[in-house]
Amino acid sequence: MIGLPAGTRVWLVAGHTDMRKGFDGQGLMLLSKRLERGRFVWPQATSGSVSLTPAQLSMLLEGIDWRMPMRTHTPELAA
Repeated sequence: MIGLPAGTRVWLVAGHTDMRKGFDGQGLMLLSKRLERGRFVWPQATSGSVSLTPAQLSMLLEGIDWRMPMRTHTPELAA
């Protein structure tokens, strides 16, 4: 994963987002990822968005439960 600079704010928005009008501001990163095994532990965004630290984002993208760091899939040993 690309390392994020110190002080980077990460916002996840829940629900549908209409991108037809574009966006204003410093920048936008749109990520798409599929796990081969395990699952994503998505944060509950009761207000529509939630803020994560870069470490929490990294864990989320690796399939680790960022609320209680533990893998959602245990790799098997190669024979």
